[in-house]
Formats: sequence, structure tokens, C-alpha cells
Amino acid sequence: MSTSDVVCSNGKEVQCSEITIDLEDVKPAQRHPKCCIYKVPNKLRQVKEEAYTPKLISIGPVHHNKKEQDNKGQDSKKEQDHKKELESMESLKLRYFKEFFGHTTCKGLKEFAYIIEKREKDIRHCYAEEISMPEKEDFVKMILVDSIFIIELFLRTDARQDYEQGDYILSKPWLEEGIRHDLILLENQLPFFILEELHHQIECSPGIRKSFIDLSCKYFLPNDNCKNIPEVKDVKHFTDLQRYFYYSPNLVSGDIIVHLHSATKLDTAGLNFKKWKKKSSEDIRLLDIQIKKPDLSEICPHFICSWLLHCLPCLKYFRCLKRMQTSLVIPQFVINHGTEHIFRNIMALEQCHYPFQAYICNYIVLLDFLINTRDDAELLVDKKIIVHSLGSSKEVAKMVNKLGKEIVEKNSCFHNVAVELNKHYKNWWNKNIASLKTVYFRDIWRGTATFVGIIVLLATIGNFLRPFVYHK
Repeated sequence: MSTSDVVCSNGKEVQCSEITIDLEDVKPAQRHPKCCIYKVPNKLRQVKEEAYTPKLISIGPVHHNKKEQDNKGQDSKKEQDHKKELESMESLKLRYFKEFFGHTTCKGLKEFAYIIEKREKDIRHCYAEEISMPEKEDFVKMILVDSIFIIELFLRTDARQDYEQGDYILSKPWLEEGIRHDLILLENQLPFFILEELHHQIECSPGIRKSFIDLSCKYFLPNDNCKNIPEVKDVKHFTDLQRYFYYSPNLVSGDIIVHLHSATKLDTAGLNFKKWKKKSSEDIRLLDIQIKKPDLSEICPHFICSWLLHCLPCLKYFRCLKRMQTSLVIPQFVINHGTEHIFRNIMALEQCHYPFQAYICNYIVLLDFLINTRDDAELLVDKKIIVHSLGSSKEVAKMVNKLGKEIVEKNSCFHNVAVELNKHYKNWWNKNIASLKTVYFRDIWRGTATFVGIIVLLATIGNFLRPFVYHK
């Protein structure tokens, strides 16, 4: 830094500093077109950090040989234990690596390494963060070992009956589930294209060869027949594949949802929450949410039996009356203890890579509007729309509300659904009937008393008018 004299407008000389800034190593502001693997933004990580951090196995450069933090106390010890856990799995990767080349009919190790060397720049461009591994040899070795481990694991899972008894991972359900969880984390990814290219080098008979996308679907959906998986030409990595499991091609984005009444309020206004019963010919996915109105509503808007079904619940067994309700049809959402982590990573991917097609974020925000309390969650659980193993409906409500934290939406594919729901709630007829139900038909006893009271009132009026009507 040097100084020089500058004459200002008032005629005085002022000494100014000459500042030199080195811009040689500054990267361009735009991301590379191949970029698809990101570090989770801090505002999302702070909500629940453990949802984005691998617990058992490290894949790719982001968590490879992660350095210990200098923090003291319990946090430092926790970080050390985590690092030891990841390092212990490195020997398992090498065992899988050795056994892969021992029993698989394929090209040699040099050919596999050459494929990665040839695509090194493309692989590096897939990562948003700068990779702390400048040496080409170390980078190629890491990608090769991790890739072969994944391919070998998928092949063994596909032929489970041949490996389940003696395999270190497949013989331990807790370990298998933990590794499957780690492989969907956004920061723990390899580009899908390099896995496909390496898998393609395995020499198999044309009739028994399975594509890598089929192996991946079978691994992540072990209890599913994978018939409903969309035909995807451009899967970026396993987190992206998880997103495609829920993706529906019929989604149309609109404005963001500003306001929506809760499920219990909509229920009292006569809305029928209904689980989508899948037919054999239908291809229904989680995001296929629709509003179905009764046929008679267009001819006579007030001839809808929602109020009658709410006031006299015993009439719900008459199908003709049930069909005259406005229904919100929702595919079943199965929640277990790993669901939150899966959705958090998919949502982080959408926030970074798909800001204008953030369909999973849209779905969670819609649920966040519908579920405010335990009663809202309980209503959807009673309707079999949500099936969970979290212990209580309160935990479901808590999970959904936390998932929606720090999520920024540019648009929503459920905007039209929200507009129709708000319109249904604001309808004066539905609101009055909702008030009537709350005051006079809250439960079966109050409803029975109200019904008997109406009969007594009508009988009294009839007795009063009888002398005038039948007077001769």
C-alpha cells in the first residue's frame, strides 16, 4: 500500500492510500453448468445439523479426511468420535474394492482409473465448494474407491440371497440402514454419471445386465417394485434421485401461498379430507394433491351435504351423501424416523439447485399450513393420509413445522389448491354451518340434544298453529 497527494475541490491537498487487491484467484460469480452438489447453507444446517452430516460413511470430497475442530470440551470429543467412525469405514471400502476386482468380470483397475482421470474436471465442476484436494492422484484414488464401494454394495444388495449371511453390511440391518441413510445426504454425493460409466464397464450377458438406475432404485426402495419411478434421463446424484421418487410431471407452478386455514378449521367448514385410493392403472405420487367437488355444486351451490354429515355423523355411511362433499384428495404420506432427514436434504438441494421447481418444499409448506397443532395432525392421521411411527400426533406436527423453517419459496405448485380451499372456507354457507356444528353439534350428545330440541320446537309450533289451520 502506498500514498499519493490528491488535490480536492476545495484546493487542499489530501494524502490518499493506493490499495492493491489481488483478483487473480477469484472465481466467477456464476456457478458451472455441471454444478449440482452443494454444502448445505448455514441457515438450514443450524435448524438441525445432524440431518446433513454422515454418521457412518463418508462419500466424496466434502467430508473426506475431515479435520478435527479446535473446540474444547464435549463438542471436541464428539467431533473426534465422529471422525474415528468415518475412518473405520475406510478399511471396509478397501475390502469391497479388493473383492470387486476379485470376483467381477470387468476391465482392470487401470482402465477404471483412466475413466476417472479423463472425467476429472467434469467431476470437480459438480461440486459447488472448492475441493481441498489439489493433487490429481489423490482425487482420482478417492473417487475410484468410493465409486467401486457403491457399485459393489448395490450389486450385493441386488443378489442379496448370495451375500446376506456373510456380508459385513447386509448381515447387520442397523448398519445397512445407516449407510443407506448416509448415501442420500446432499454433501455426501458422487456425480451419477461417473457411477454409470464405471458400472457400464462390468462385463455381463446382455440378458442379465441391469442398468445402474435400476440397481439404485432397488437399493433405495427395497420394498417397492419400482414401477412408479419416473423415467429419468438426467439423474445428478442420489439426493436428486430421491427427489424424483416423489416428483409428478403434472405439476404447474403459481404464486406462493400467503395464507391457508388449518386442517381442523377446513374440516369444520365441511371439507372432506380423503386419502387417495390408488387404482391398479393409476400412477399416483406424493405430490398429486387435488380438490374434488361434488357434481351438483355447479347447478345448485348450496345443495351440498357437508353440513348434514357434520351435524349427523351417522349419515356418513350413505355413499350418495358422502359424494356430495367437497374433498381434498391427498396421497398417503408414510413418516418414520428417517423421513425428516431425507426430506431435509431434498429440500436443501431444491433451495440450492431448483429454486423455481422446489416441489418438495412446496409440499412441506402446504403441510405446514394445514398442520398447526396436534389436533390438525391427528385429523390427517385418522383419515389415513399420514401414517407414522413417531409415537404421537404431536411429534408429527412438530416435525412438519420444523421442516418448514428457513425455507424460501419463489413459487408454489399448490397455489391453486390453496385458493380453492380458502374460497371454500370463506363461503358464508360453509362458515355458518361450521359455527352451527361447533356450538350445537360438537359431539353426539350435544347433537342428539339439539336434534330432540328441534323436534320439540316443531311439535310446539305445530300444536300452536293447529287451531288456526283446522278451524272451521
